[in-house]
Amino acid sequence: MSFYKRLKDLREDHDLSQAQLAEVLETTRQQVGKWELGIQMMGVDKYIKLARYYNVSLDYLLGLIDEPRKLQ
Repeated sequence: MSFYKRLKDLREDHDLSQAQLAEVLETTRQQVGKWELGIQMMGVDKYIKLARYYNVSLDYLLGLIDEPRKLQ
């Protein structure tokens, strides 16, 4: 699964709108949309915030593994 598909799936699984996630990541709804479409890449700092927010490992967020691992 691509990383941008995973971003959207995680957001939807947690019943968040793009605007709500944008608030968590301190960005705009439009920027979240670009990330989810794969138009732009997210900075490392945003991936770290997402990993902490969703309590999943970065390798899962990036699509390197298919089963989520919780942060320790």
